[in-house]
Amino acid sequence: MIQKLKERQAAISVENVGVAYQRRAGFFRKEKFWALKDVSFDVYHGETLGVIGRNGVGKSTLLRLLAGLISPDKGHVVNHGVTATLLSLQVGFIQYLTGRENAILSGMMLGLSKQAVLAQMDHIRSYANIGEFFDQPMHGYSSGMRARLGFSVAIHADPDVVLLDEVLGVGDALFREKSQNTIKDLVHSDNSVVLVSHQPAMHREMCDRLVWIEAGVVQGSGDVGTVLDDYLQYHKKKRS
Repeated sequence: MIQKLKERQAAISVENVGVAYQRRAGFFRKEKFWALKDVSFDVYHGETLGVIGRNGVGKSTLLRLLAGLISPDKGHVVNHGVTATLLSLQVGFIQYLTGRENAILSGMMLGLSKQAVLAQMDHIRSYANIGEFFDQPMHGYSSGMRARLGFSVAIHADPDVVLLDEVLGVGDALFREKSQNTIKDLVHSDNSVVLVSHQPAMHREMCDRLVWIEAGVVQGSGDVGTVLDDYLQYHKKKRS
């Protein structure tokens, strides 16, 4: 699989990227914290790339970079003419607008034309399955209903690169099952998928390659089994 990927073109290239935030270091003092320090890899067309690492190592920051929501403080993210959508993101939701109106705005923010969103509206409504609430203001929605609509709009945007940030926990039990099946379909499609998960079994089942990030730096990249074994062994040693 790795050899086959080398023959494919890159969809997104991450080149020596670093991202810094300001965090409080005292009552009157702040300090710069590097969420990502020096990260490089390619996302190839048609592959499913896994990203693994403990909490706070910069995985979610990395997905926001790939989606174009933030810019790096050093290095470059090169988008080779593709659309990338972070599926767990509820983009453009305004509480006093209806679900239908929010679906239009959110879809446009994800790169669709208004006409394209309207053409998909019946499918978006059916997939979200929130009934009459679809035409009511969002301030009356539960968190699960907002998640349903956000996921439905994002999935119907049909991006070239799908970015998943532990999104398999979206909504109630029935919707989680439906979203999991949708994600599995995406993994086996021609889309590129970047999957962030803490679950090694999920990476083994779904991914073609794996990137391991530790302390803001890529510690391993390549064959899923090899990188996972190194990752698990590393943290086993840390605990002992």
